[in-house]
Amino acid sequence: GLFPTPLSAMAMVCLSDFEAYAKKYLPKIAWDYFAAGADEIRFRPRMLWDVSVMDIKTKILGSEISFPVGIAPTGFHQLAWPDGEKSTARAARAMNTCYIASTYSTCTLEEICVAAPGGLRWFQLYIHRNRAASQQLVQRAEALGFQGLVLTADLPYTGKRRDDVRNGFCLPPHMKVKNLEQHIFSPAGSGDDWSEYGLPPNSLDPSVTWNDVYWLRSLTRLPIIIKGILTREDAELAVRHGVLGIIVSNHGGRQLDEGPATIDALVEVVEAVRGRVEVYVDGGIRKGSDVLKALALGAKCVFIGRPALWGLAYKGEEGLQDVLRILQDEFRLSMALAGEYCQSCRSIWTTLSGTGCDSWGVWCRARSWT
Repeated sequence: GLFPTPLSAMAMVCLSDFEAYAKKYLPKIAWDYFAAGADEIRFRPRMLWDVSVMDIKTKILGSEISFPVGIAPTGFHQLAWPDGEKSTARAARAMNTCYIASTYSTCTLEEICVAAPGGLRWFQLYIHRNRAASQQLVQRAEALGFQGLVLTADLPYTGKRRDDVRNGFCLPPHMKVKNLEQHIFSPAGSGDDWSEYGLPPNSLDPSVTWNDVYWLRSLTRLPIIIKGILTREDAELAVRHGVLGIIVSNHGGRQLDEGPATIDALVEVVEAVRGRVEVYVDGGIRKGSDVLKALALGAKCVFIGRPALWGLAYKGEEGLQDVLRILQDEFRLSMALAGEYCQSCRSIWTTLSGTGCDSWGVWCRARSWT
């Protein structure tokens, strides 16, 4: 069947195991949609430091999470697991971390909230030509208790996703972009006008500019986080326009070919904002040591996209919890083995802000991290 019985949990010891399982058992069209898109960072560990007690908790925009890994916004979770985003939300709540729900969810915002009441959730927004629909989505999210608004800035048009073109990708008939169904979907009977991603073609608004951050701020009291920043110039503009967080992201390598690796861009962005806003990063997080590298270079938290989908494909909510636990355990171990300045997340950032990014022995030259 589409969702076979998982292997023994004992076999799943790292995120690569979940990736291999998802690749084997997901339909090729679903795998290629999720997968479309070697780092050379090295540690210089320090020895004989007391690492008997490790504090891996952190806070993002004032909310405590159990460790600095959240779930990035990705679309169409029902392609990976029948319960879709409801399972994602339950796993995030169980692990006490942040889940960024996508505009392109296959469950409604209401269904996500009912599935995991009390969880820490942000809402990711694409601004569409139908501005009334975008406005209503923002206001729905705020009314439902979402605690942050994530504006994706790097998608004026959908990039050329070659495997999707080859596969003739389209959402299965029973799946819908639930949060936009009443606003943007073509009238009944005109299904030929829908694009492969479940919406009419050219729904996204390519005229969005920095001034639209002010427009969003006029609609909501939610803190605004901007996703897709890769340069110091845009980081400066983000701060100037009043955002409270930046997610350094290249959209999983699915947009502009030959763009920078997020780990390279992270250094530039952190240097530009100088602590005025929180900086996060997504893309390429596959091991606990990757989380540590990102924090050592100034990120407050990382977000995972594809590994979350692999966990869902493996065993739904339980599989995603397994992915998060493995990252959590590996991160704690990497902190301990790195030694100096790594007894807590706070000690990493405090040290960095005082003496620079290579103060405790990370040096960075990344070829790609997508």
